[in-house]
Amino acid sequence: MIFIAVKFPVRPELVEEWPERVAAFTEATRAEPGNVFFEWSRSLDEPDTYVLLEGFADAEAGKAHVESDHFKAGLEAMSGAIAATPSIINVDAPVDGWGEMAELSPQG
Repeated sequence: MIFIAVKFPVRPELVEEWPERVAAFTEATRAEPGNVFFEWSRSLDEPDTYVLLEGFADAEAGKAHVESDHFKAGLEAMSGAIAATPSIINVDAPVDGWGEMAELSPQG
């Protein structure tokens, strides 16, 4: 699985509209056949930063994602709202998706 984490520093005056700005991109990406997950979060430490966690089945699925029309449209939609170049981690992980955390489980 290709695992990608991206931090998007957003202009403070546009941070509240970010989810709507990326909605079409998110929906289209989640519909891709090779998409495993595509999840947005807002940083608690940096409230003007959104964090995207993405998983794709394999390198071919990741390549198809980057070459898609909705990827290009998503970059265009985001480019006017970011405050700096996003930071990214992109790795080929030897898993198929999320697994259970062994060190923690609910009590009671």
